[in-house]
Amino acid sequence: MKRMLRIWSLVCLAIAALTVSALADSGPKPQLVVRVENAPEEAYYLDLLAEGAYKGHTYGIGASAYSGLDWSYSEEELAALDQPLLDALRTAVPEGWHACTAEGTDGAPMWGQLYAESADAAGNPLHTFGYVGVPDTYRILMVTQSGEVFCSDVCTRPALQSSATVDWAAKTVTIPPAWVGYALQFLSTLLPTLAVECLLLPLFGFAWRRNWKPFLLVNLVTQGALSLYFSVHAVQAGVSFWYFLLLLPAEILIALTEAVLYTRLLTGRSRLRAFAYGVTANTASALLGLMLMEPVWRFVVSIS
Repeated sequence: MKRMLRIWSLVCLAIAALTVSALADSGPKPQLVVRVENAPEEAYYLDLLAEGAYKGHTYGIGASAYSGLDWSYSEEELAALDQPLLDALRTAVPEGWHACTAEGTDGAPMWGQLYAESADAAGNPLHTFGYVGVPDTYRILMVTQSGEVFCSDVCTRPALQSSATVDWAAKTVTIPPAWVGYALQFLSTLLPTLAVECLLLPLFGFAWRRNWKPFLLVNLVTQGALSLYFSVHAVQAGVSFWYFLLLLPAEILIALTEAVLYTRLLTGRSRLRAFAYGVTANTASALLGLMLMEPVWRFVVSIS
């Protein structure tokens, strides 16, 4: 049994090493996606506003300092911007605020999209703002080519990466409630785990009819707690390779706990087979969770 545990631990470490290329970024960055419903038929620019008057370019030194536009666009793209519309947007910024893309963020850098470069499935324009300078508290400013202006009330970003929807016709902003993201992340983390471990149960010779109750009881307690913790962390701080390294000890502890519980609760086969099932099922579900971790998190972010 000790040999089995050593082998399983080495497998987990190998899995972690093999996934460095997929998740070994320095970590997720703040992001806000602004969706525009009933968008203007004419050209418009949209920007995030942060509190405080603009104090000048702060990214770099002297003449080489970068503005928000420098962070967001290449030289060719900057030359192609509608200068009168850009000036109109800057003029429309209310006192005590500054435009994060059209001017800058007065601190940590941020890139943004004044004009939409993509759309959702319904064809609604999407404006994405990202990197460490995305403000937690913000307003959304829209200015059209004909001079129509909309400036939202103060909004708060509820998670590291989230979205907001502007209804141009109604002149309103809607932000999805935070619980939606938590619930979606929790279910998308727990359900694949239950599915994998459920499929492996009969493969180890354990009849589902005789063992479904202990199977669900053990998993809802252990994997439910882990999924709840992970969903809270993922929504608030994102997903990265370094978080997996922190999660690995918890996965090992849960695997051993479940394996021991299964030796006492599963019926129809030997205790050794029950222990082997617990270790194997948790290894498989942990590997699946690792592969789904970032895609699922990004999907949840895109709809919440």
